[in-house]
Amino acid sequence: MSASLTDVVSIFGFKFSLAFPLIIAWWIAWGDLKTRRIPNYLTFGAALAGLGFQLGYHGWSGMVGGLLGLALGFGLLIVPYILGGMGAGDVKALAALGAWLGPNQTLHLFLYLAIAGGVMALGMLLWRSLLWARIRGSVTLLTDRILCRHLPQLQPEAKAPEKLDGIPYGVAMALGMVALVILGD
Repeated sequence: MSASLTDVVSIFGFKFSLAFPLIIAWWIAWGDLKTRRIPNYLTFGAALAGLGFQLGYHGWSGMVGGLLGLALGFGLLIVPYILGGMGAGDVKALAALGAWLGPNQTLHLFLYLAIAGGVMALGMLLWRSLLWARIRGSVTLLTDRILCRHLPQLQPEAKAPEKLDGIPYGVAMALGMVALVILGD
């Protein structure tokens, strides 16, 4: 009886197909922490390598899955990017990881990284002692909007909250990838 590398590695509870996306995710996180940017060579190279992996490992159906994962990864983060919530590198990074993972695992990765990103944002607000000020400001704005919505001359002016440095979402992506490896899909 012969065992393939995939069989041997799966004995230890690790999916071989997740090894490269995990390494790429940590490379993305390291670069995002260091320079606050995710370079195009990394995202485009990772996407092409992921599509090549899908084609070589799973054939044409894998290529289709890789393209769907890439499109889903892009689609999940494009709206937050357009609204100014994250950088273009974050969008391209999830798309690149999606090429490796396919649509099902990309959706799970998105859920895990959203949780990690939320915890990181909450931690940042707590660290800077801004959490309660943000909550109070949001409640006040919401209350004013509800109470004054029929009185155009009394519409409250929205105050811009104190600008925070963005969180390095590449780190949330790497943490989400670790959760995907540990928890599976």
